[in-house]
Amino acid sequence: MSEIVNLNKARKAKLRTQAKAEAAENRIRFGLTKAQKAAARAEVAGLERRLDGARREED
Repeated sequence: MSEIVNLNKARKAKLRTQAKAEAAENRIRFGLTKAQKAAARAEVAGLERRLDGARREED
């Protein structure tokens, strides 16, 4: 016999886990200082330049 599931509680539990995931993402995205954000942007820019420099020329 299958287990009875309260759909309202299941929906709320799903929303709660999604909210926790979004909160974790926001902590990462907005939890940095201005200097840390600038350093991260500089690192990404350097990696992009390095990648572009290693790109092959198309004939």
